[in-house]
Amino acid sequence: MHPPRRILVTTALPYANGPFHVGHIMEYIQADIWVRFQRMQGNVVHFVGADDAHGAPIMLAAEKAGTSPEAFVAGIAAGRKQYLDGFHIRFDHWHSTHSPENTQLSQDIYKRLSKAGLVYKKPVEQFYDPVKGMFLADRYIKGECPKCGAKDQYGDACENCSSVYAPTDLINPYSTLSGAKPVRKSSEHYFFRLSDEACVAFLRDWIDVPGQLQPQVANKAREWLDGEGDKALGDWDISRDAPYFGIEIPDAPGKYFYVWLDAPIGYLASFKAYCAKNGLDFEGFLADENTEQVHFIGKDIIYFHTLFWPAMLKYAGPFYKVPTNVFVHGFITVSGDKMSKSRGTGISPLRYLELGMNPEWLRYYIAAKLNANVEDLDFNPDDFIARVNSDLVGKYINIASRCAPFLRNKFDGKLLSMEADGAGAGSLLDEVQSQAGEIGSLIDSREYGKALRQVMTLADSVNHYVDEKKPWEIAKRAGEEHQLHVVCTVAINAFRLLTLYLKPVMPKLAENVERFLNIPPMTWQDAGTLLPADHQINAYKHLMTRVEPKQLDALFDLPAAAPEEKKTVTAPAAPATPPPAPSPAPDGSSTISIDDFAKVDLRVALIANAEAVEGADKLVKLTLDLGTGTRTVFAGIKSAYAPDQLKGRLTVMVANLAPRKMRFGLSEGMVLAASGDGPGIFLLSPDSGAQPGMKVK
Repeated sequence: MHPPRRILVTTALPYANGPFHVGHIMEYIQADIWVRFQRMQGNVVHFVGADDAHGAPIMLAAEKAGTSPEAFVAGIAAGRKQYLDGFHIRFDHWHSTHSPENTQLSQDIYKRLSKAGLVYKKPVEQFYDPVKGMFLADRYIKGECPKCGAKDQYGDACENCSSVYAPTDLINPYSTLSGAKPVRKSSEHYFFRLSDEACVAFLRDWIDVPGQLQPQVANKAREWLDGEGDKALGDWDISRDAPYFGIEIPDAPGKYFYVWLDAPIGYLASFKAYCAKNGLDFEGFLADENTEQVHFIGKDIIYFHTLFWPAMLKYAGPFYKVPTNVFVHGFITVSGDKMSKSRGTGISPLRYLELGMNPEWLRYYIAAKLNANVEDLDFNPDDFIARVNSDLVGKYINIASRCAPFLRNKFDGKLLSMEADGAGAGSLLDEVQSQAGEIGSLIDSREYGKALRQVMTLADSVNHYVDEKKPWEIAKRAGEEHQLHVVCTVAINAFRLLTLYLKPVMPKLAENVERFLNIPPMTWQDAGTLLPADHQINAYKHLMTRVEPKQLDALFDLPAAAPEEKKTVTAPAAPATPPPAPSPAPDGSSTISIDDFAKVDLRVALIANAEAVEGADKLVKLTLDLGTGTRTVFAGIKSAYAPDQLKGRLTVMVANLAPRKMRFGLSEGMVLAASGDGPGIFLLSPDSGAQPGMKVK
């Protein structure tokens, strides 16, 4: 048996100028799942985070708010806990880069780098605001583009002609802070010699270590190292002049560390504060050659984490440790669009919680879309509803809700021994248990989507077993109590195993299941066992509710009576997924009657006209001919079909769906389409010969 792994895990430090957004929450969920899994494996993990609290933007924001930078960042920090607790994200410690620990470590690393001959000084000429009395970063300078003459362009690039230039190239420049004309002024800056031959050689070797970086990330880092001319790797300016909110450079009055020097050191500062609080050996843990240092970050900060950060740690020397892994993820979008509150494509994590939406819906949905690659993750409201309701409620929860009541009502909650009497158990439970290794390996490698698809495939097998055995019918027949006991015992054992596999993703739900099953907290090794004979479970209580479309309406600040195109009524993703099973009846049944199905009026329709909808990224406006008249339907299929492709096609529509008013018009039904885990939307079409108005049954 391998000794436990020793791991320090961090996430990127959020800038302390505002509340968490959903991109932060996505990253923290990804890391939290990985940490929880490692702990279930028995590994020693320390999981820390912190606020990135320094820099000119913080200083200026505090000034605008009429407070000190210290008070400003403290106010931001005070709001963090409600997010982390709300989404069950369990950091061991949350700290700040504005701390004694970070000051001590940053200055120590700087002194070590200086002693190694990797820090030097040279004068730099920059724009200076004579009114504010400070040097200006590019973002605080505007003027006329030197290429096209466009006014009010920033100091690094023109939004009108896309030209890139130096701020000193601007015509008639002015400070956005005071409106004053900036002057050129020289100042001595401190540089880290990143281009040093030994430093570059180290970085090449570090990047090439198999598995240390994702292939896409390693390739990008090599591209920077191999750059030539104006793209050649340059030395790193690590200083800023007063006034600046940051950490002072030792023996350099009026000079401060650039925020990107002390920000990643904040990882170690947070861990140091945690160690002091808990009596742990900070330096000893990092110095141990078996310790792993793992960072979860977004793709926008690869440059700092694959070049500057490892080089700093390498040449600072022991006890500092070069990162073992830098795990990079993409951004999160909404229905294919960038986040935008004004367009209804922004997700507020706090609003999500305030609406009473289950945080583990979001944890599951994000995990189901995450993999080990640097890919953007898309939040699609229809897909969110379908995935949660189908996977979690219709498949997973359905197992316990259908079988647990029989165990409580007929057998006092006691189980049979599957080892002693395996009738009906063997192959199914063996199948579920046999996947523990592969599912664990997928989670360890951050292939969460693949792992959850495998779990849901197993849930399908268990549901198929229950559907085939029909315990609700066995219960009605005399003399078959033992068979009923076997079926329900098998189902509950399988449910426990599925819960174990889902536990890193949905810890609170797993805790409730452990209470229901009357078992201690599960570890991954528990996948090798089944519940013993006469084990008594507690009464079943409802474990999870379904997502309602109106909750998504509220999340996106849309009136329930006028949903946008991203809602269930207009996009085909929800009907493309088999409808989630209804809440089980008291006798355990989960089926619907033919009368229930007959309530849905499905009709063949001819697409008489199709046109794009101005202002909508996904919608196509369809005019559907039902033989006796036409209907207008807005369908979210623009990504798959150009309007001209649709004219003259036959499709299937829900003809008796209540009309819904949208901001683009009245939608009078829904067309049916199919979609899955991969890309693509596929409009359903009847065979040739079908006529508009025909009923589908």
